[in-house]
Amino acid sequence: MRVFRKLMIGLAALAAVPLMAQGPVAAPPVKKAEAAAVPAITPPAAPVALDKADLEAWLDGYLPYALERGRIPGAVVVVVKDGQVVLEKGYGFADVAKRAPVLPETTLFRPGSVSKLFTWTAVMQQVELGKIDLDKDVNAYLDFKIPAYQGKPITMRNIMTHTAGFQESVRYLISNDPKAAMTLTKQMPLALPDRVFAPGTTPAYSNYATALAGYIVERVSGEDFDSYVEKHIFQPLGMAHSSFRQPLPANLVAHMSKGYPDVTQKAKPFEMVIPAPAGSLSASGADMGKFMIAQLNDGAGLMKPETTAMMHDFKAPGVGPLNSMALGFYEQWVNGHRAIAHGGDTVWFHSYLWLFPDSDIGLYISMNSPGKAGDAGAVRSALFHKFADRYLPGTEKPGTVDAKTAAAHAQMMVGNYVGSRGSFTNFMSLFGLLGQAQIGLTEDGKITLPGLDGLGAGARDWVEVEPFVWRDTGTGERLAAEVKDGKVTRWSLDAGSPFMVFEPVPFGTNAAWLNPALIAALAIVLLAALAWPVRALVRRSYKAEFALTGKSRRAYRLSRLFAWLVLAALAGWFGLIAAFSADIGSIGGPLDWLILLLRILTPLATFGLLIAAGWHLAMTFRDKRRWTMKLGAVLLVLAALPLVWVTLAFHLYGFNMVY
Repeated sequence: MRVFRKLMIGLAALAAVPLMAQGPVAAPPVKKAEAAAVPAITPPAAPVALDKADLEAWLDGYLPYALERGRIPGAVVVVVKDGQVVLEKGYGFADVAKRAPVLPETTLFRPGSVSKLFTWTAVMQQVELGKIDLDKDVNAYLDFKIPAYQGKPITMRNIMTHTAGFQESVRYLISNDPKAAMTLTKQMPLALPDRVFAPGTTPAYSNYATALAGYIVERVSGEDFDSYVEKHIFQPLGMAHSSFRQPLPANLVAHMSKGYPDVTQKAKPFEMVIPAPAGSLSASGADMGKFMIAQLNDGAGLMKPETTAMMHDFKAPGVGPLNSMALGFYEQWVNGHRAIAHGGDTVWFHSYLWLFPDSDIGLYISMNSPGKAGDAGAVRSALFHKFADRYLPGTEKPGTVDAKTAAAHAQMMVGNYVGSRGSFTNFMSLFGLLGQAQIGLTEDGKITLPGLDGLGAGARDWVEVEPFVWRDTGTGERLAAEVKDGKVTRWSLDAGSPFMVFEPVPFGTNAAWLNPALIAALAIVLLAALAWPVRALVRRSYKAEFALTGKSRRAYRLSRLFAWLVLAALAGWFGLIAAFSADIGSIGGPLDWLILLLRILTPLATFGLLIAAGWHLAMTFRDKRRWTMKLGAVLLVLAALPLVWVTLAFHLYGFNMVY
């Protein structure tokens, strides 16, 4: 589930987090991984035979150091080819305190949003049976109503390509509390998020939509989702060490790997992924190998070959030549080879699965920690690219764009952008303000995206290879933009383009000017608030009378009182952000009281400050006060304006608890 893990704050860090994306989750803001976290490996000039001896030697030379450098306790890697397991191997520890090693046959990891591939497989099984139509309004399968958006309903094809148009939903996403789990029957109508894009138009990753697909499987099959997957996927494939159930069945508990912030810290509780079909799977590496073999073998044991081809070969519209969605899988091209894949992150587990259908190769990795600086993302990215360089090399010859054109196009890209995977109609949009993606220029005029550097193991070097298509010389990954009337309308890059695009931030919510304005406004408010008691103490010390009387005094005191209320609201929002960053589950119930309080206090404080400061300003002119008091009053009114604007523009008010 591209964990959301604190994703909203680091939303610009894109989609290395497909669950939370979650798939859930949203990892903490991804920091740029240190280059040393992944050792440099020079790709061979010709492909190397993919056999156990070479693969194990290569992985043993790469992964132990990468994990140790990233302070990741353990990992499991599985590679399959031609219907057989080439290698399945555990590295490090499943339980650091007990020094229990990772056993690929039995140790369970949490694949996060890789779980979605099982949900999509279940959907396609029902499509094959004629119980689900990919292009039919999904309301036909539901016991509640999803309103049309711009007159258009949602289809299962929209859901499977992340184009249903839902905004991000985090309230019912992930928690450490077993009591947070709920049935899909209860959750789906309760957690229904707003739709902000017309269906079929904009990739926007949605855990809710995936859970909705799982609920539809329940309704058309007549079986609860957990039982359905066990009966129709796990049992046919012999996946005896896998379960979507939360908490785990008793016979699997002893095999569950612990999850860690990093190897130096204590293990964390078993995570409850609330939209279970989006990311609640626990599975051993060996079982994931069985699933990969089945998918590569035309769905053998799961679906008919034609159903599997429908799933794997579909190509949704995307941004220029970039990767796009198949049905449930997303493309990841490398060295001219097409992989269909899915990544997944809970808060503590970080995974990825790639299939190369044309080469009949599958690769899977799961780690039980994000590492010290989000290094798990760099480790798996490097694994993918270096594996392909060794065993699936290509002969790509990128084009070129003349220097003058490249410089002009790079300049057009400069600015702030907002990702389509985010919140737009509720207070969580505030996190989008804190995490806007920014494109700038390097000293030599190339585009640079600092917020996305952590998704790779090395430095990015974006070179324009065709108009508005850039290629990273290190990985071969591309970034492309759509341009209309000489302006960039959206862009994305290969790692996230199937399920996320970036669009220019409207002027009114652009952090480029709004953040400095907020900082200045809050500095003025802080000075005004502190000056009130300080001046009172000075007057008391000198036994001086307060110069203002009557309405002028009341206006002054009210303006300072509301200044303090603004600071109290600010402290509350910082506290909420800190709690969310430390534990994403805290925002799904335990902090409801704080959220409601802040959404009452914030508009009261900001609007109150504007009105009181305006009154105070009017009194200073009426009383013909000295210019310093007039200036202070003017500045306080000006400070109140951006605070009121942020309250309105980012929906920091109201009582709706769907977010």
